[in-house]
Amino acid sequence: MTSTSGDHATGPSDPVANSTSAAPPKPSRDLADTMIEAVGLSKFYGPFAAARDVSFTVKKGELVAFLGPNGAGKSTTMKMLTGYIAPSEGHARIAGHNMMDDRIAGSRRLGYLPENGPLYPEMTPLGMLEFFADARGLSTKNKKNQIEKVIDICDLSSVVYKPISKLSKGFKQRVGMSQALLHEPDVLILDEPTAGLDPNQIRGVRKTMRKLSETKTILLSTHILQEVEAMADRVILINEGRKVYDGDVEGLRTTGQGDLDEAFHQLTGHKFD
Repeated sequence: MTSTSGDHATGPSDPVANSTSAAPPKPSRDLADTMIEAVGLSKFYGPFAAARDVSFTVKKGELVAFLGPNGAGKSTTMKMLTGYIAPSEGHARIAGHNMMDDRIAGSRRLGYLPENGPLYPEMTPLGMLEFFADARGLSTKNKKNQIEKVIDICDLSSVVYKPISKLSKGFKQRVGMSQALLHEPDVLILDEPTAGLDPNQIRGVRKTMRKLSETKTILLSTHILQEVEAMADRVILINEGRKVYDGDVEGLRTTGQGDLDEAFHQLTGHKFD
């Protein structure tokens, strides 16, 4: 969950008014291959900024790590990107769809796994997938095929009939991932998908991420530098609600004289956990 306790920037006196003062601009033609777009995203809670003027794009086929210390604003930014919360300022687009004005169309292209995402503990993984398939309006034939497909991708075959409440943290993460993949989205936004997992479970998530990145655009948040090295094509680093780095892993390493830990410390002013 996002904490705003570490955010120090102050917002405007009337952020709500600012958020409605201008219509969102239309996407430019040169952004045709852009699947995730953040344009000046800010979120204010009274005088504090959980995110301030965050802008970036993620192109088709990229796997981008969204890195930052706890409380940096990662989850808040992801929630604005998905349309889960409204920005105080700025706009978010998924596959060209503005997530405030055209959220339903954007959501058809998006799979979202929030940190500690909601699951139904009394359901089995199979029952939950059937529920979400019906909610998304999948046809009977497509429903069966897609459920089988995500069970295979997320390696859930051994637990599909067990109550979710009885599953390990790792399996619960896989169940959450499976529902995010169920409707074959082009874009995945995953908030701390390896949080609380043991090394073997993390290895499994990495394997799944590499497989998915062959066909999907992925934005994955983390504060674990090993995840960045293991999976990412590119890194976006956020600190106290502001973007402080956007580039490849080697560029980030160079910032820390060859040491990612040092680069993290220099850019965030925090000791790495």
